[in-house]
Amino acid sequence: MKILLSNDDGVMAEGIKALTIALSKEHDVYVIAPDRERSAAGHSLTLHTPIRVEELDSRFGAKRIWITSGTPGDCVKIGINAILDKTEKPDLIISGINHGPNLGSDILYSGTVSCAMEGAMMGYPSIAVSLASMSSDPELFKNVAEFMAKFVHKIKDFTFPKKTILNINVPGLMEEDLAGVAITRLGGKMFTDEYDKRVDPRGKVYYWMAGELIKHCENDDSDINALRWNKVSVTPITFEMTLEEVMPELEKALCKDEITNWN
Repeated sequence: MKILLSNDDGVMAEGIKALTIALSKEHDVYVIAPDRERSAAGHSLTLHTPIRVEELDSRFGAKRIWITSGTPGDCVKIGINAILDKTEKPDLIISGINHGPNLGSDILYSGTVSCAMEGAMMGYPSIAVSLASMSSDPELFKNVAEFMAKFVHKIKDFTFPKKTILNINVPGLMEEDLAGVAITRLGGKMFTDEYDKRVDPRGKVYYWMAGELIKHCENDDSDINALRWNKVSVTPITFEMTLEEVMPELEKALCKDEITNWN
């Protein structure tokens, strides 16, 4: 299988290194990643400046590696449309391993998830994977990478629905301490919305985002709850945002005799 890897933590991040090593044992791996950290970039694309691309010497078992000056979304988009040749087009796109969780509504800000979404928008099976811990222990990234190597094998016959990715979060635990895998839905918020107001030495006010982890635990099938029970969370996510069940009621409110009436 040909696999394209990207991320939002940059080409030198421990996560993408571990993933490349693990997957290249059985697959042809290509890496196209940002030249620096792009966390919380969301689904942004570069429109008003050129995107620089440089091919690096291959390492960690990858067939080829490129860095770009663009966003995570740029990496996948330019990779598919301009960098990879026809014989290198991927069977699967994986974004990660992100350093930190991508759970609940926080995925809206995630460059990791958006990177995978860009692949799905172009019709490629795509996965976002995160280490749900802020620990920098290389062994934890290695554990996630080895899990993904097994996961890729297990889903080889799975048909990804259109406009859909799989969002995976792996607890920051050794393999023997994991409680299993849960198929989940997106939870709510993980952190409170708080800002710490401060004053710099010149008397200017500035703010630090300082939200705290929400500790209450609901007994549901959310991705957040799965992590609380030390389970790997696998959540299918679609970017189909049209809420079709509301359309008839909205039409009643806005239209009359099949003609929208704004008078």
